Amino acid sequence: MQQAAIVYGIWKVSKLMAEMKTIEPARRGWRGTIDIPGDKSISHRSVMFAGLGDTPVHIRNFLHAADCLSTVGVMRALGVNVEFLNENELIVTGRGFHGLTEPLSVLDAGNSGTTLRLMMGLLAPQSFLSVFSGDVSLTRRPMGRVLLPLSKMGACIYGRNNNNNLPLTIIPAREMLHGIHYNSPVASAQVKSAILLAGLYAGAPTTVTEPYTSRDHTEQMLAGFGVHLERTGASVTVFPVAEGGYRAPVEITVPGDISSAAYFLVAGSIIADSRLLLRNVGINPTRTGILDVLMEMGAHIIVHNEHTSGGERVADITVETAALRGVSFGAEIMPRLIDEMPIIAVAALFAEGDTVITGAGELRVKETDRLHAIATEVQKLAPGSIEEREDGLVIHGQAKMQRAQVSSCGDHRMAMSLAVLGAAAKGVIIEKPDSVNISYPTFFSEMERF
Repeated sequence: MQQAAIVYGIWKVSKLMAEMKTIEPARRGWRGTIDIPGDKSISHRSVMFAGLGDTPVHIRNFLHAADCLSTVGVMRALGVNVEFLNENELIVTGRGFHGLTEPLSVLDAGNSGTTLRLMMGLLAPQSFLSVFSGDVSLTRRPMGRVLLPLSKMGACIYGRNNNNNLPLTIIPAREMLHGIHYNSPVASAQVKSAILLAGLYAGAPTTVTEPYTSRDHTEQMLAGFGVHLERTGASVTVFPVAEGGYRAPVEITVPGDISSAAYFLVAGSIIADSRLLLRNVGINPTRTGILDVLMEMGAHIIVHNEHTSGGERVADITVETAALRGVSFGAEIMPRLIDEMPIIAVAALFAEGDTVITGAGELRVKETDRLHAIATEVQKLAPGSIEEREDGLVIHGQAKMQRAQVSSCGDHRMAMSLAVLGAAAKGVIIEKPDSVNISYPTFFSEMERF
């Protein structure tokens, strides 16, 4: 009995230790080269769109992370053949543009809002029933913003909490979806993409107009599959796909994810005596807000070796330690850096003066309420440094730092941002560090190189 209690005690301690990650202060500057893993947004789309074709598509530099694997699982359940050659290479072969088949069980989107929202658009026009579930975090995220425009097109989708939350059931529409002109109240690539994907199967062109242009990976990749799109300002129109009008490319090479590069862009800027070369980073103009803000703060960043891969702009980026200053930015740039806000907050702590962020209300409906998470968890390491506002933050730079235990809130971007802050300051103990597996499974091992 006593021995069993001891074994249980050891197991419990080990489990608790596994649920924590200790980051020590950087002993020296971070110097070296990092190959940035594949872009999460583009990895999702490459599998989805390839699965609508009828010829094999070889996808290279795929992001082998939990969110993207959720998309793989959903596409397989819909009858698409996905064969992994290795972790980052796969071949996707669909059954044609109208070849998706009814799943035999509930489709699990895991933690992935991209999987769920884009697949809502793709499955709304199909002739079969589909049901979606997800993890606890995803069940809290709002789906009404996608369901509403799809319903205007004639889709039949029902969910919990007045059709706003998982689980969701998609019932075959009574007739072909009709094209609409939707004025989106939010600049969201997920909302826009869901509407455009449904529009591929509609009876007339579909237009989405945003208050500001969100990331355009869907438009870029659909054009590579032969889809007819027209763009004017913050509006994009997709035309229904005619017979034989959807042509899959032979291969897709996914560029490195600038959202993953962002942690090292900031670390290289704030950790003394650092110089990093980040290779193969996607620099799609709808995603480069992080570069604009850091350069305005005074960061020493050089973009070089620019080229195009799979229709996307790619470059190498060099960053070195610099003295930063506080800046102000708001809603207009937010769609171009929304995922990078936690790490931008870390950069602001090391800047001279205040950084004022507005128009960031969208952060409250991410994997966690990121505005509140930043204000509470980051502040444990820099007391009194952050003021939380309804749609933004005020961050007081050059704050006094301390070591503390913090929670990632189960949010991958919070976990990685807190890790960088700990390395640049007094160290940190992070609860729920495994959340990094959602987008950057090798992040901590990359950090440990330095």
